[in-house]
Amino acid sequence: MTFNVDKIRSDFPILQTKINGKPLIYLDNGATTQKPQCVIDAITDYYTHYNSNVHRGTHALSNLATEAHEKGRKTVQDYINAAYDHEVIFTRGTTESINLVAFSFGQAFVKPGDEVIVTAMEHHSNFVPWQMMCERQGAKFRVVPFDENGELRLDILANLLNEKTRIVSFNHVSNSLGTINPAKKIIQMAHNAGAAVLVDAAQSVQHIEHDVQALDADFYAFSGHKIYGPTGIGVLYGKEKWLDAMPPYQGGGEMIDTVTEEHTTYNKLPFKFEAGTPNIVGPVGLAAAIDYINQFDFNEIRAYEEDVLEYGHERLSEVPSLTIYGNCQHRASILAFNVSGIHHYDLGTLLDTKGIAVRTGHHCTQPIMTLLNIDGTVRASLGIYNTKAEIDALIEGIYKVRKMLGR
Repeated sequence: MTFNVDKIRSDFPILQTKINGKPLIYLDNGATTQKPQCVIDAITDYYTHYNSNVHRGTHALSNLATEAHEKGRKTVQDYINAAYDHEVIFTRGTTESINLVAFSFGQAFVKPGDEVIVTAMEHHSNFVPWQMMCERQGAKFRVVPFDENGELRLDILANLLNEKTRIVSFNHVSNSLGTINPAKKIIQMAHNAGAAVLVDAAQSVQHIEHDVQALDADFYAFSGHKIYGPTGIGVLYGKEKWLDAMPPYQGGGEMIDTVTEEHTTYNKLPFKFEAGTPNIVGPVGLAAAIDYINQFDFNEIRAYEEDVLEYGHERLSEVPSLTIYGNCQHRASILAFNVSGIHHYDLGTLLDTKGIAVRTGHHCTQPIMTLLNIDGTVRASLGIYNTKAEIDALIEGIYKVRKMLGR
């Protein structure tokens, strides 16, 4: 299907909403994306026609629910090009996916004196779990800094990698700076040192390439709600060899094989890591979201989003006393900035009065803010439905706020 942003916008009912009497301009897609009608319909259809538990019922509804749930897993497998559908573990989101790996991989493969590497560019969800794991296992926590343009210091990464490095975890796209990190290069560097790699794809899987086999990622994590799907569903991809060797993250129903007073044996993949009743409707909604994206040429999506992003960068650069954070060579989705003399919270709040939704604060990346010597930014983050006209409205809104506050 040819990329037609007007048609796409009509697929998202919330974009017809007015906020404070003004047409909604939604620029907070880094936090969560809006949902097309087909996703809303898929969720409604599940609860209306075949709501039931999965994998354990013998009745028709349970069979329908199980079939839809596992179809969702297959849809994810195809989208990220995993080798097997049992390499796709359903979680609550990116955070749980990373915590799962930090706990289970750490327990199986990390011992005192080993080292774990993350970057200073990480969301707290890809920073704190590794700190916690290092404290549990007695390992060293190493951090790769970034330069003044928001580019990772790969020379420092090269110096940190050694025979003690067990895993490297980094985001493919920074949620605060928009930097697209050179994932294939970082993965190759880590593999050459004998380390495994986790890619935090929360801000990338919807914008840029997402072929886990081409990347050669050992683990790959993302959330459904940031790819136009529902909240509460996430994905952890892991290579079979790692998942087979890792202990379960949680105990309970579905993850067991046999249970006796003396010992418990565990289920096969992926169920070993899916204890308890899962978020059954989550994969249904996520599959609908991926099917929605798959109707377009992904290269066209990327080209369109890059065009709007670069337009936004150019327009913001024209605003006096405005500082843009992150001037990297390759970026996606994110425009982070501050206006001198106006607190980011005040600017975001006043933009909201004009119907413009942006994010303010440290964006759960306090190490980034510390390195930039600021306490937060205004963040406009783009999705498939945003337009240059909305960028113009954002710029006009900033000028009005400046005038209102005499800045």
